[in-house]
Order: sequence, then C-alpha cells, then structure tokens
Amino acid sequence: MPNTALITGASAGIGREFALYHAAQGGDLIITARREAALATLKSEIEAMHDVSVTIIPLDLGTADGAKQLYAATQGQRIDILINNAGFGGHGKFIDRNLQDDLDMIDLNIKSLVCLTHMVARDMATHGGGKILNVSSTASYMPGPLQATYFATKAFVSSFSLALSEELRDRNITVTTLEPGYVETEFAARADLTGTALTKSGSTPRHVAKFGYDAMLRGKLRVINDHKLGFLVNWIMPYVPRRAVLKMVRKMQEKKD
Repeated sequence: MPNTALITGASAGIGREFALYHAAQGGDLIITARREAALATLKSEIEAMHDVSVTIIPLDLGTADGAKQLYAATQGQRIDILINNAGFGGHGKFIDRNLQDDLDMIDLNIKSLVCLTHMVARDMATHGGGKILNVSSTASYMPGPLQATYFATKAFVSSFSLALSEELRDRNITVTTLEPGYVETEFAARADLTGTALTKSGSTPRHVAKFGYDAMLRGKLRVINDHKLGFLVNWIMPYVPRRAVLKMVRKMQEKKD
C-alpha cells in the first residue's frame, strides 16, 4: 500500500527522527527544511540503510508562499502521512522582543501549518484517507510568560487539530496532536532558553518521535509522551489558581543572573 510521509522541519531534532523512524517502517519520504545540506545528508543516510525513496525540498516554510511552494513541489506524489513538525520559539518579554520575530513565529507555527494541512487533507479526502500528526506542546495547556507568543501558537495548534480530528473522521483521516514537554533539540538555543529551569531535563528526540508516530498510527487524538507531565497539566494545573500558574511558568523560564 502507498506509504509516503511529508515531514516539515526534518533537518534536525524531532523531525529528523520522524524521518528515520518512518523509513525504518519501509515508507517513502518527502522531507523539507531550510538547510539543504542537512536534508541531503539525511537523505543519503536513510537511503543507505533502507530500500525507500527520499525526496528533499529545501525551502523556508514560514515565508508568505512557503506552504504553497511546498505543496506545488509535491505534486505527482501521493501523501499518505503529513507530519507538521516545523516551528520555533523565542524567549523574553513580549514588548521587549522584536515584533517581526514573533510575527514570523506565528507565520511558521500557525499559518504555514493551516495552509499545508488544508491542501494536503483535501487530497487525502479525495484519495480515501490519510493520517496527520501535528506537533504541539504541553505549552498549549497554559499561558507562557516570557514566551507569550510561542505558548499561544501551540494552544492554537492543539485546538485546531482537535477540531479537525472530529471534522475529518468520516473522511477516513485521523488527526493526532503530539504535545511533548521539553525535548533536547536545537529549540532551546534558538529560543534563547538555555540556562532556564525549563531546560534542566527533557526527553530525547528519538523517544518523542517514536511515541508520537506510534500514536498517530493508532489514530490517537492527543498524546503527551511524559506520563507525569500529562497528569500535571490535565489533573493538577486546572485546579491551581490562575495567577499561581502564571508565576510558576514565568519562574521556569527566568534566567539566573
């Protein structure tokens, strides 16, 4: 049966591990990210290990037409699995940050995901089904002082994904939301979070990718790879006073002098 996965943000971290894991299951790949050299290296690595085809599409998905360009480049290939993994964060007080950086974050984390999902999901419906995995975060469960825009983008991704899951059920398309806590990737360095309590410990990209991918195959609705963290955000935090939650999250993201 056809088994081609389109994975965004595939040059490193969780996205790279998604690609490796999918290939190990015998699936072909379309991988995209900004860094062409990293994609080419991953393609060579995968094709040397597995009898699969890997197509690389280097581009900046966060640009105005990024999603449309990516979709156009995939025409002629049926996409059975869409993994929306691309995204980034940014540390600091909102009014002290460069506004354009946060707008770019919204474009990549939200706009590109919505556009690409719309185009690919319509094709999946025409073909009789498919699977979508959207990478969100436990950040979606709370406001995020010192990462206000990032936490808000992930709240959107989770809400959007849950609604789509219900809308697309009768089209044989499953939508799974992966909501990990901190993961040991390039994310912390790019988001300027190094040195915060948030980054003291986390899961490996390989563990998170496998957990999310397997949940997607089972058609799960939303999953958190860390059971203790899942219990915290689902059963403890909803009963904690809102102001206390805000202070707790801010403290986790403050840097020590």
